[in-house]
Amino acid sequence: MSELINNSAKRKELLKHLILQLHSGEAPDVVRKRLEEYLRTVPYNEVVEVEQELISEGLPEEEVLRFCDIHTAVLDGRIEQTHAKPVPAGHPVDTFKKENRELEKVITQVRALFEKVPGLEASEVKGFLLKLKALYNALSDVDKHYRRKEYLLFPFLEKHGITGPPKVMWGKHDETRELLKAAHEVLDIQEEISVQDLCTVIVYTLEPVLASLEGMIMKEEEILLPMCMDTLTDIEWYQIYQQTLEFGFCLYDPQYKWQPEDIQVGEVSYSGNGNVQLPTGSFSIDELTAFFNLLPMDITFVDKDDRVKFFSLGPHRIFDRNRAIIGRSVQLCHPPGSVHVVEQILNDFKSGKESRAAFWINFKGQFIYIEYIAMRGENGEYLGVVECTQDLTALRKLEGEQRLLSYSSH
Repeated sequence: MSELINNSAKRKELLKHLILQLHSGEAPDVVRKRLEEYLRTVPYNEVVEVEQELISEGLPEEEVLRFCDIHTAVLDGRIEQTHAKPVPAGHPVDTFKKENRELEKVITQVRALFEKVPGLEASEVKGFLLKLKALYNALSDVDKHYRRKEYLLFPFLEKHGITGPPKVMWGKHDETRELLKAAHEVLDIQEEISVQDLCTVIVYTLEPVLASLEGMIMKEEEILLPMCMDTLTDIEWYQIYQQTLEFGFCLYDPQYKWQPEDIQVGEVSYSGNGNVQLPTGSFSIDELTAFFNLLPMDITFVDKDDRVKFFSLGPHRIFDRNRAIIGRSVQLCHPPGSVHVVEQILNDFKSGKESRAAFWINFKGQFIYIEYIAMRGENGEYLGVVECTQDLTALRKLEGEQRLLSYSSH
C-alpha cells in the first residue's frame, strides 16, 4: 500500500512541477509537450487533486484554467469508466447527460449550416443569420445546466473538501458565457454583411462557442460527474434533485421521477399542516396543482428577471409547453423576429407605462385571446408578468341568456 501511495505522491509532485514550469514561462513549447505526454499516464483523480492544491497554494485561477484546457485536449476520450456507478433514470446525473445529448444535437445542426455558407448568395445571408440566431438561442439554454452545477452540485462537493475543481469549472462556464454573448452580439447586427465576412465571423466568433460547449461536455462526463458519483451520498443527490426545478432544464424535459431506494424522504412542509398558506386561505399541494390545471385558460408566469418560472398544465393546452422552459429567459422562448415585441411589453410593464397587453388570433380554426398582465406587489413594485391564453371560439357564439340549470355536454 505504501508503494502505491508513494507512486501517487511522486506522480502528483512531478505533475505540479511541470505545471509550475509552464507558468513560469520556462521553454513553454518543450514543457507543454512533456506535460501532454505525462498527463496520459496520470489518473484523472490525481490531476484534480493537483489542481486543487495549486489553487490553495496561490496559483492564479486563469493559469489553472489554461492547464485545464491542456488536460482536456489530452484526455478527450481516453478516460475509461469501467467501474463507474450505474446511473438510474431521472437521477440528476442522468439529466445532466441527457441535456448534453440535446446540446450535441443543436451543435450538429449549427455545423451543418456552417457547411452551406460557401454556396450562399448575398441575398440569402440575412435569412441564414436568423436561422443561426435561433440555434444559438437554444444553445444559450446551457446557462440553466451550468447554474444547476454552480448552485446545487458544487456546494455539495465543497462540503466534502473538494473546492479546486468547482472553481476551475465555474471559470470555464464563464468563458463559455462570454463566447455566447459575443456570438449573440454578432448575430444581432442589423447591417448587411457579405458571405466572406460571415465566414470570418464563423471562424473567430461562432465556432469557438461550439468548441467550448463540447469541451465542457467532455469535462463533465469524463471527470466531474464520475467524481461526484463517487463522492456524494444518495441523500445529497436527492436534495439536489428536489431543488433542480428552481433552475429549470436545458433543452430536455425529464420523463422519469427519481427517489433513492430504502431512504425515507420527508415531505416539504410549507405550514403547520403541509399547506400553502395565503392571505385569504390555503391549499394543499395537490389542491393547488389541480386548481391551476383546471382553469379554463393557460397560465404562464415570467418573473421580474424575465425567466419563465411556472406554467399550468391543463389537459387541453393551446400552445405546447414543456418543463425544459422553466428558468429560461423569456426572450429566448420566442422567434428572433418577434423578440422586439416581447422586449417592448416587458420594458413598458417594468417602467409602469403599461400594465396589460392583449392580442387575438385565429389558430387552427380557434379564436384565441392572449393577454399579458403585469404583476405588481403591494407597493407597486414589478414582480413579473402573467400570460393568459384562452380559446374563446365557443363563447363568441353565445346569444341571449341562460338562467336555468343546464349542464354542458362537454
